[in-house]
Amino acid sequence: MSYALELDNEKSGIEDPPGSYRTAEDVVSSIPVNVASVPQRSPFRYPGGKTWLVPYIRSWLRNRDPRPSLLIEPFAGGGIVGLTAAFEKLADRVILVENDRNVAAVWKTILYDQAEWLAKEIERFELTAENVATVLAKEPSLLRERAFSTILRNRVQRGGIMARGAGLIKKGENGRGISSRWYPKTLARRIREIALVRDRLTFIEGDGVEVIRQFSDAENVFFFVDPPYTVSARRLYQHWQIDHRLLFSLLRKVNGSVLLTYDNRAEIGSLACEFGFQTSEIAMKNSHHATMTELLIGKDLEWLRISQASCGSHPRNGQEKLVFLR
Repeated sequence: MSYALELDNEKSGIEDPPGSYRTAEDVVSSIPVNVASVPQRSPFRYPGGKTWLVPYIRSWLRNRDPRPSLLIEPFAGGGIVGLTAAFEKLADRVILVENDRNVAAVWKTILYDQAEWLAKEIERFELTAENVATVLAKEPSLLRERAFSTILRNRVQRGGIMARGAGLIKKGENGRGISSRWYPKTLARRIREIALVRDRLTFIEGDGVEVIRQFSDAENVFFFVDPPYTVSARRLYQHWQIDHRLLFSLLRKVNGSVLLTYDNRAEIGSLACEFGFQTSEIAMKNSHHATMTELLIGKDLEWLRISQASCGSHPRNGQEKLVFLR
């Protein structure tokens, strides 16, 4: 969703718009999905967020009989895929996994009976530079206080970056500065709505790779995997170091269905081919509104019904290189 639209929603009191793009069959893979047409579920704004992927997620999960008994998002972050599956009942249960202590505090607070406190705290907070500085400078003593400060930091720092050293929004949208991404009514509503479906959601604070291992032999378990993977991830995420080769090797062996998303880079295309995965290029827009492509990677992408890239055909976009830990 564009943040201008989110602001308009708050002024008018209307709900987030229903998705006009229903499934992957309704979109053109070479044209970026208009994220303003997709229901917004997450309280986070994340660099590299996956709202644009929702139509593809619907097709992936709906084209299964029986319905997935469990969807696991081992690098959850904002959790848009898991939330979509929970809200739209695309899986019986959803497990969100996140290793970041601060992000984990938000999910624990929402899912473990403190959602109303968090929603009210957001609604009554007076957003001024002084109040923001006071909250962000304080080390929270309670889990729910950490959750509030994390949401606040995510909304007032540039690009939603929560890593230490990230600066506050300066000009922002329409010159509104730090308030340009702060929509208390919208955020409070999303938090309350997530709490309403918490019986379908489980949160684990921990290592996503270990959770994949734990469920690798389970039947009818689906894995949506969107790991941090480039050098730029160092400034975006606290836990950015991932052994990507190990991850591909592990996912190749799980019993359930797998869907990964990565930047469309030669290194990732090579890894996918090495471990026998299929790939497809999907258009999306980055945070600067530039059109680029990401790779969808899976053991079987027949449900996608679009042309798939062959091994060796993936271009190297940009100058960043993947960090492979040996």
